[in-house]
Amino acid sequence: MYALALFGPVDAVLEPVIGFLLLGLVLVNLAVRGLAFRSHRKEAREGGAEAISRYLPLEATNVLLVLGSFYFMTLEYHGGMVLSVLVLGMFVSDFFEFEARKVEARRDVPLEPPNSAIAASVLVFLYTAYQSLFFVIAPVWNAII
Repeated sequence: MYALALFGPVDAVLEPVIGFLLLGLVLVNLAVRGLAFRSHRKEAREGGAEAISRYLPLEATNVLLVLGSFYFMTLEYHGGMVLSVLVLGMFVSDFFEFEARKVEARRDVPLEPPNSAIAASVLVFLYTAYQSLFFVIAPVWNAII
């Protein structure tokens, strides 16, 4: 597909590897998500709902994923749009899951894992893996299609 080269030399350097960078960032986001939940449980146990705070590494990886998916949209229009929608859905579900953890802590019930944010993260992972690792299944795909 024709690349717009909106960012000039940056596109020349990042275009071949942006899919792999995003895939790595999604994997880091999944790992940090587990650490954030562990941190929230510890904070709720020690200080209640007021002690629960946003986990900065998770927020940073979320913002980097949003920016990375928007940049990917400048290189691959369709793939970038789909990825951006999935990442924004994950971002929004993460916001509401954090608020749900605070409500659970106020009610003194055990904190449940952020299931919707995990599901959204898995969808983002699957689509990013599809975009970046398509060359693995391309021969079979092209033979069928």
